[in-house]
Amino acid sequence: MSDPLVRHTGEGRCNLASPMAMPGAGAFLFNRKMMMQVNCRGFVTAQHMQPEPAKYAYPPSIEATVFMQPEQPYFAHHPGRFFYVRDESDGSLFSVPHEPVRAPAERFCFSAGRGDIRWDVEQPGLSCRAEVSLPVDEAVELWSFEIRNTGNTPRKLSVYPLFTIGFMSWMNQSARYEPGLGGIVARSVSGYQQLEQWDKVRQFKDLTYFLHDTDPDAWETALAAFEGEGGLHSPDGVVKDLLDNGEALYEMPAAVLQYRLELQPGETRRYRFLFGPARDEAEIESVRDQYLGQDGFAAARAAYGDYLGEGAGSLEIATPDPDFDRFFNGWLSRQVWYHGNTNRLATDPQTRNYLQDAMGMAYVQPELARKAVHNTLSQQTENGALPEGVKLFEGVELKYINRVPHSDHDAWLPICLQALLDETGDYSLLDQLVAGKTVFQRSELAMEHLANNLDDRGLSLLEQGDWCDPLNMAGHEGKGVSGWLTIATVHAFRTWAAICADAGHDDRAESWMDRAAEIECAAQEHFWDGDWFARGINDSGRVFGSHRDEEGAIFLNPQSWALMAGIADRDQEQSMVEAVQERLETPWGVMMLDPPYTCMDEGIGRLTQKFPGYAENASIYNHAAAFWVHALYRAGRGDHAFGVLRKMLPGPD
Repeated sequence: MSDPLVRHTGEGRCNLASPMAMPGAGAFLFNRKMMMQVNCRGFVTAQHMQPEPAKYAYPPSIEATVFMQPEQPYFAHHPGRFFYVRDESDGSLFSVPHEPVRAPAERFCFSAGRGDIRWDVEQPGLSCRAEVSLPVDEAVELWSFEIRNTGNTPRKLSVYPLFTIGFMSWMNQSARYEPGLGGIVARSVSGYQQLEQWDKVRQFKDLTYFLHDTDPDAWETALAAFEGEGGLHSPDGVVKDLLDNGEALYEMPAAVLQYRLELQPGETRRYRFLFGPARDEAEIESVRDQYLGQDGFAAARAAYGDYLGEGAGSLEIATPDPDFDRFFNGWLSRQVWYHGNTNRLATDPQTRNYLQDAMGMAYVQPELARKAVHNTLSQQTENGALPEGVKLFEGVELKYINRVPHSDHDAWLPICLQALLDETGDYSLLDQLVAGKTVFQRSELAMEHLANNLDDRGLSLLEQGDWCDPLNMAGHEGKGVSGWLTIATVHAFRTWAAICADAGHDDRAESWMDRAAEIECAAQEHFWDGDWFARGINDSGRVFGSHRDEEGAIFLNPQSWALMAGIADRDQEQSMVEAVQERLETPWGVMMLDPPYTCMDEGIGRLTQKFPGYAENASIYNHAAAFWVHALYRAGRGDHAFGVLRKMLPGPD
């Protein structure tokens, strides 16, 4: 009987039984210094911090600098970690995990654990296992590979681990086998042109190493020489008796080793490898000495398990739905820990993201959530505005989207504070000093700045985006307003007022409640569209997110936050919920908006240029869907809320 396609085990593992049924399936590992996204077929995307994000295994061409994408387009020469196995008697060839040979396996299992990822692949008479894990504080991959003869006759084999390194630099790249270090070392100099950049570049980890615990019979370091005319699917290098022991001299490097072995029936061979970046040979030696031996692997694995255990949630549930339990007890806390502990491998996380991640950490490690509040407020501007992005290291520059002015960052502060205070009950946080002012005083300044971000109608100005980054052309002239942010401002003020009241500042609580009521009236007057709240009014005065629009007629976020803020009366609530159910809810989750935009609308922005049904343009966007779930719970619609949440999650079908 064949294994089910997806199966969960009692050890908290999730197993996939085919590399072809779900070819994009993957898992990820992370620590304080790196993250790796691992595809079930063997492709890998990894980044480490130095302190900015950087790669050590590259695509085969110069890559634009961009943040780590959640969805990876895979291709034949995509970076990967592969193990070729050739039968020296008949020349037959397969690879583990699946790429690049793609030979059908008698059995395949891609298994994602909490702290490791592994593959079990069975071919006639052979069983293979590849496994990877990480240490806690080093950017290094800990790999093991074992092969067992499950047949009745001896087998003569060659095993070739191939770890692609790719195009490292247009200035300088090379690779060679270095016996003194115990493996292949690829060297490069990161490309730069300005003299002032050299002091920064000289600190980079421009070496990539692939170290072994067992000396190979041969090796190759030039990808083209190994690949030859056969390509990665059937490389010329594995046809020869031995690899050529070649060097890569300003050629695209790769790390390929060859092990020739004769396996008796029942015999198993095991190998360990380290793969990662280094600044110099001394760092490579240090990593080798610490991790490469059997004891080093075991110690690193135990420490990594303890590290992940620090991110365990404060609650564990048991319900009649085991798939939901696995999501809550396993995936959710691990995801919160990744975001809050590593800051998404960013040096300048966007402020709203940073504060929302801190909300999650309130339930995992409240001290880190408090630190995030302090970091954010320490970079508050004199006029009270929170920064576009929070700089985590000295000398960091704001990048990407953090160079674009957004109008919503202040609104997230009281929401984050409320979660932290509700969880800990420690209101002394508000009295702690940050850059000469208390947290309470700085929060007041942020709320005042949010209050000043209103037009003469009392509506929140949009600038070049709010929570929805690509809504960048509706308010860039300084006149467009955001329906969502206006409603979110009501929620922020009421949340802050409740904190003020609980902290004994009754006068401030009353003042913020009064301001919230004024903005609520403005939102009702200008954004209520008959059955739902409109998304905004652009610079030219056009209302969008309205029933009059052929595209983008209804947006999810204004409806969610209207329920959260309590600004919808009973009739409005009912009509909004019905509209969202009819137009946005699907069997797989809730869409961001409907209908999707199909062409550029310069009165709204690049949101309308995204592919219909992708990202903010009418996809099932779980970040926004989570707001809707929360809003439904606040409105007392628990069954509806759980139904929406359950649609977002995998299993049982």
